[in-house]
This record gives sequence, structure tokens and C-alpha cells, in this order.
Amino acid sequence: MNNIDYLIEELIKEDKRLSDIKIPSTLDEKKDLYRAIRNIREPKYISKEYLNLQDKYLQKEIKLKGIIDEKDIPKDKGIISIWLGDITTLKVDVIVNACNEYLLGCFNPTHRCIDNTIHSFAGMQLREECNNIMKDKTLPNGEVVITSAYNLPSKYIIHTVGPQINKIPTPKDEKDLANCYFNALELAKAKGLKTIAFPCIATGLYGFPQDKASKIAIKTINDYLSTNKNIFNHIIFNVFKDEDLILYKRNLL
Repeated sequence: MNNIDYLIEELIKEDKRLSDIKIPSTLDEKKDLYRAIRNIREPKYISKEYLNLQDKYLQKEIKLKGIIDEKDIPKDKGIISIWLGDITTLKVDVIVNACNEYLLGCFNPTHRCIDNTIHSFAGMQLREECNNIMKDKTLPNGEVVITSAYNLPSKYIIHTVGPQINKIPTPKDEKDLANCYFNALELAKAKGLKTIAFPCIATGLYGFPQDKASKIAIKTINDYLSTNKNIFNHIIFNVFKDEDLILYKRNLL
């Protein structure tokens, strides 16, 4: 039996909801199924032997995607870079995850949000650690929590909750978004981390207008660096869309 078949079958055995699922024949379909059933799995015990096999699988998958060392990303202004790509492939001290208030990752199978992607490639240990930290609490907007990155090339993940926008951001929404960046920098500084990558926090399903969000992100980080010199070596704005790349470059320069 292939490793991925075993990894899938063991999760099917432990969850009655999955009892009718058949393992597909193609590798791509198996990968999608494995991600999906990990996405819906509640945080709970699983054997070290299983996690070792999961880790080998995920590390191989990330290598196939291609690991990007932050040293190979050119700086656009000072120590700041704007980079279009997959944050789960970045080799930095810490990446920032735009999560929800429960901090458990996205339970929507194979959803392409950053929270789902980070949890999917970090491994099931991440949801378990987050669950142990939160213990049925919720994380307020703008606050941060740090965890291990497990199978990701980064060392750590800082999780933060952006504001959800109905129509137009309020002053409080703008402050909450700025706090996502400020508090992440403060926590990274306290941990002695020198390289950090931020996604476009709150601009996806949370609905924060992209242009305004980029201006808040850039201003918050520039203001922070003006009073915290020589703390960080590299700060990366990780964007996932061409339109965000254009916005960030325009607003940064």
C-alpha cells in the first residue's frame, strides 16, 4: 500500500462521517482527498507513527512546490520586499497567518484561503497546538498568537485575526487591521525573529478593500521601523494576486 493510501485510510477509520468514501485511483485525486479529510478533522490524538508518515509526505510536497529562501527575494525599499507567491514555501523566521477567531484553521475541505493552506501544509500538529492554546477561547481582532510551523520551511507562524467588513471599513476596523501588523512585529521582536512575511490580511473573504488595506499595512510597518531600527533584517509583503502586487508596489514606492 502506498503511504498516501495508508494516511487516507487511517483517517477514514477514525471518522464515521467518512465510512462511505472510496480512495480514488489517481494521485492528484488522492492528494485532494487527503487534504480534505485533514481539513475537517477535529483536533485530537493521533499516533506518532502516523504523524511521522504525514510529515514525510508534507515535506516532500513542499519541496515539489519549491522552497523560496528569503535571501533570494530582492528588497524593494529598505528592508521591505513585495513578493508574489505561496507563503507556505517561504523560508523565513516567521510567516503570518490571517486566521479566524477560533484559531483552528479552515474546516472547509480544500478551501484555498491562506488559513486552510497553512494548516494543510504545516500538518495536523498545528491544529492541535492551536486548540491547546485557545481552550475554547476566541482571539480578538488585531491580537496575535505564535506557534511552531511544523512542516513549513519557516520556523514559526504568527496567527492574527483581521476585521470582517460589511460595507465600508470603520475607524475601528482600520485600527484593528493596523494592530494585526503592529502586534505581529512586536511579538516577532520579543522572540528575536529577524525575517517575517505578511499576507494581505483581511482582504479576501473578510472584505477589507485591497487598496486601503495595503496602505494601512505599509504605513504601520514604516511607522514601526522608524522607531525600531536594526530589529529586523527582512520584511516581506506576500501577495497572491497580480492586482495586489501592483497595489503594494505603487503604495510602497
